[in-house]
Amino acid sequence: MFVTKYDANGNDFVIFHDNAKRDRHELAQLLCDRHKGVGADGMVVLIPHADYDFEWEFYNSDGSEASMCGNATRAVAHYAVEHGISVNNRAEFLTGAGVITAEVNGLYVVTDMLPPRIINTAIEEYGLHWWLIDTGVPHLVAEVESLEEFDLEMARSLREKYDANVNIYTVAEDELRLRTYERGVEDETLACGTGMTACYVRAREEGKARDLCVVFPRSGDELYLEYTEGRYRFGGKVSKVFVAELTLEIPHYML
Repeated sequence: MFVTKYDANGNDFVIFHDNAKRDRHELAQLLCDRHKGVGADGMVVLIPHADYDFEWEFYNSDGSEASMCGNATRAVAHYAVEHGISVNNRAEFLTGAGVITAEVNGLYVVTDMLPPRIINTAIEEYGLHWWLIDTGVPHLVAEVESLEEFDLEMARSLREKYDANVNIYTVAEDELRLRTYERGVEDETLACGTGMTACYVRAREEGKARDLCVVFPRSGDELYLEYTEGRYRFGGKVSKVFVAELTLEIPHYML
């Protein structure tokens, strides 16, 4: 069994393609294990689809499924173009949250994000004013004065209470910085594309961000979010880390 490891600005993924859908949550737990497996925040499997280039199965590192992952869309689009699953440097594929299109230019990939849904703008918790926004998956977002301290116990509590990812951010007119606690990983991650988008959506709605904004997640990598022609576009580089043949003893039912 061969898999490819991708890094998308601090979010890392194990990616491979197969011919049929099946329950792979145990395989995801095994491969995403950073001590006994490949190590990743998530696992993505590309499956043939009649109407699109492919359909994906996305698993968090704990084996749970997620409808959408912004950084994974960019990594998967690059993988699909490189393997001839998508052509003309453009990928169109089905996620659990809807159809995604992405453009690939070398290692730089731009995804047209799904239309966001602003669910609640009046959440008061831990002395902060939170918005709940769905950008394919739900995110709590709050503007703060400083990112130096991110209370992970607070984040875990809010994640459980609202069944959502948790983000804090700072914003200037053309620069947004954030930190994210991701459900399914159940810890802070170095980057989260849907989280970046959710923070940008709120900042733009409140008139604090321009239509083109540079974004820095905890990894320190530079990404871009743009609002144009009624769409949110998310761009940045991806890195193909390695291709590996697995020699783990994997039960057949997991494959």
